[in-house]
Amino acid sequence: EDLTRTERAQPALYAVSYALWETWRERAPLPAGAAGHSLGEYTALAAAGAMSFGDGLTLVAARGAAMAAAANVTAGGMAALLGGEEEAAETMASRRRDGGGSLWVANRNAPGQVVIAGGLDDLDWAGVHAGEHGIRRVIPLKVAGAFHTPLMAPAAAELGLALAATTFAPAAFAVWGNADATPIADPVDALARQLVSPVRFEETLLAMANAGIDTFVHLGPGEVTAGLARRTLPAATVHVVGSVDDVAATASAVH
Repeated sequence: EDLTRTERAQPALYAVSYALWETWRERAPLPAGAAGHSLGEYTALAAAGAMSFGDGLTLVAARGAAMAAAANVTAGGMAALLGGEEEAAETMASRRRDGGGSLWVANRNAPGQVVIAGGLDDLDWAGVHAGEHGIRRVIPLKVAGAFHTPLMAPAAAELGLALAATTFAPAAFAVWGNADATPIADPVDALARQLVSPVRFEETLLAMANAGIDTFVHLGPGEVTAGLARRTLPAATVHVVGSVDDVAATASAVH
């Protein structure tokens, strides 16, 4: 149960994903680029050598603690939308904010996959009014707060202190960032802004494809981001490495 808490889950997921990267890089060439969804951006930067594994672990722990603290101050959550386009979600969120509420689009994951976040009352409001915007259902997610929204500003400020104390190096390959869907030039700025900005994952994948990347390897538990890649880029080749057992066969296929 402790591992479901964001301050515990984040370091654990980071460590598992990085361990898979270490095994992968023994068998495969460096990639042309990388990206990660939210927390995964830290693994991508560590894999690219922009920071050490240890510094990344310290940052991820600080990030998880800061996010949990911010969520305790302002009760919030996130919800996935079924049906409706991103524009409809933006319009609904803007309508709520114009009325004094706190609601934002937090994840633009793939075509037809949008996540909103805000206060608990705001999410309840969205459930009532979503149909007016052509959205069929609002499905609450099991998360502790309204991540990737301005409600995480205290967490971004706290994380900024840890980022400023971290030594970064030039990356060995481009790492596309969630906040801008462009290669990260300044990790301190990018990682702090990521907490209060929507995850633009669909745009990130499209930008990577436009840069000539047509094969993607998901390193880490589960297959969620692999599914997002397949949905966004149906012509791309997408592999999943969820355990050490998957490494050899996938590396051979990529070669």
